Amino acid sequence: MRIAVIGAGSWGTALAIHFARAGCGVTLWAREAEIVEGARTRRRNPLFLADFDLPPGLTVTGDIAHAVAEAEAVVFVVPVQFARAVLRELRPHVPAGAPLVSASKGIEVASLARMDEIVTAELGLAPERFVALSGPSFAREVAQGRPTAAVLAGPGGSSLNALQRSFSNGAFRFYTASDVVGVELAGALKNVVAIAAGIAEGLELGQNATAALLTRGLHEIARLGVRLGGREETFRGLAGMGDLVLTCSPGSLSRNRSVGERLGHGERLPDILAGREVAEGVPTTRAAAELARRNGVEMPVTFTVEAILDGRLAPREAVTALMTRSLKEESIL
Repeated sequence: MRIAVIGAGSWGTALAIHFARAGCGVTLWAREAEIVEGARTRRRNPLFLADFDLPPGLTVTGDIAHAVAEAEAVVFVVPVQFARAVLRELRPHVPAGAPLVSASKGIEVASLARMDEIVTAELGLAPERFVALSGPSFAREVAQGRPTAAVLAGPGGSSLNALQRSFSNGAFRFYTASDVVGVELAGALKNVVAIAAGIAEGLELGQNATAALLTRGLHEIARLGVRLGGREETFRGLAGMGDLVLTCSPGSLSRNRSVGERLGHGERLPDILAGREVAEGVPTTRAAAELARRNGVEMPVTFTVEAILDGRLAPREAVTALMTRSLKEESIL
């Protein structure tokens, strides 16, 4: 299969490396001229995953029309808050019939839209051409070829099965699912809990607190996800619980957890966000909190993280606020 990967950050680069190893012909589109030049002269992405060689079968270009010209599938890996601008560049060039696979995790703050809604609005694709890719998959470990599993969520049929076969190899196993809404929301919302887990680590609250936080965090993101049209069982799968466990684990490579840990240590949010890497959980927290308010869903962990990010609550004060809430019976949804 010929695949165009749009977006050459860490995740886009890792997926492009994997697809090439799986035997696909891959063209990776990068906006940054230094990435294109680095790939041409040194066969490496100098800005992201710079210690990995780009395998044969992977080419890099700064021309988006060239990137998708012969693609049988387009894999979109641009951060959600910047997606619309790139989709508008892409729109005149998307090959007829090619599915668009979104590997971007987040919710757009301005519109509170998921990626399937953004793609439909900007590209005018039929719903059956949209596929969500999500699951517990750190970019570095994918690039290393370590065993990984993820989900491709779409309307089903031969096209989804063809993607599953082409994307999978002995190092990366893809499952299929039909719950696009649930898979997208699970992948986005777990980043909010990852920030909270990082804050707990930065404050040295201990493993008891982290376990409780993950359990209650999963509960509340599942509750919002179901209210918005996802299926509860999706949040127990790879895109939900699987990704949550990965991004919240001690020693995690998660950018979102790192943001939380640094907040717990007392650093300022603008200083933390000054680097190249994007922490999607920061804008997604604000979007998730607003969706919860509009839909009447109680999300204490999310609301607390929002208050910390906005500077309305200090991390240590947030612990007291959560621990002294009115006592309740435990419920799953």
